[in-house]
Amino acid sequence: MLTLPNDHPPRGAALHTQLTDSGAARIVRHIAEALPPIADRLAEGLLTGDPAKIVGDNESGDAQKALDVGAHEHMLRALSGCNIRHVLSEEAEAVVTLDPEGEFDVAMDPIDGSGSIGICALLGMLFVVYPAGDGSFRRPGTEAVAAGYACFGHSVDFAWSLGDGVHIATLDRRAGDFRVTAENIRLKAATSMIAVNASNERHWAPGLRAYASDMRAGKDGPLGKNYNMRWLAAAVGDLHRIMLKGGAFLYPQDGRKGYEQGRLRLAYEAIPIAFMVEQAGGRATDGRRRILELVPQEPHGFCPLIFGSVEEVQCIEAYIATHG
Repeated sequence: MLTLPNDHPPRGAALHTQLTDSGAARIVRHIAEALPPIADRLAEGLLTGDPAKIVGDNESGDAQKALDVGAHEHMLRALSGCNIRHVLSEEAEAVVTLDPEGEFDVAMDPIDGSGSIGICALLGMLFVVYPAGDGSFRRPGTEAVAAGYACFGHSVDFAWSLGDGVHIATLDRRAGDFRVTAENIRLKAATSMIAVNASNERHWAPGLRAYASDMRAGKDGPLGKNYNMRWLAAAVGDLHRIMLKGGAFLYPQDGRKGYEQGRLRLAYEAIPIAFMVEQAGGRATDGRRRILELVPQEPHGFCPLIFGSVEEVQCIEAYIATHG
């Protein structure tokens, strides 16, 4: 392996020493331990097969790729024996019952950003943990007891929260464990970094179009500052960058067919993201309402999502309230 002049032996507490083997912490720990095999398969790319091969369609009509389904099945195996009653996954139309007597429910997106499978782009996964319920997942994120995400990039990073702030660990392959690299992440209240797919602006409501126009005007416009725009086409990637560097993210609803309610799933994308963002001192809304107070009306339902630094999210909400 290449070594750099300022390199040193790996630092940071081993993740397994930070998470107990009981309750929600056990679930978080087992999810982390299931990540290296996914990362290893991603690293092989096309050498042993095509992870982007279309193998079906999910409940929302999106094409399922081999890695989507493989990661879903892999995570179900990893969660077996973790005292989990129900699992809602993007890659299964029906809710899966693991243990009828389990004390927790989990909603997850096994592979986030799967449109980029096979091109060496960043991918991720998302999850949220609840006390066991009736299996409908018609419950607000305020009932969640834990959440987290993973990023598969040049490093494998894992972030989690048990309601005690956001902590991040990086996979140490030599030790076969994650090492904690950041604790109690806090988002700055203000930012000039925006993650948005600007190509869809013409489909947005007037308030968001007005915000986008004023944002591009920079320091000479009403907002009085210059912005940079970033868009990774994987919500987890943008979330991770915002956690580490600050910023705000927009994926609003728009006028296109199928996008009237946004395109991110409330139960297993927006809610775990919002849980993490709020734990880091940020804000997450659909433009008008707090994400964690929304209740999915169906397991795979969509919602708009705006999250990140408090002041910028509130600024966007003000544009929506003023212009519609």
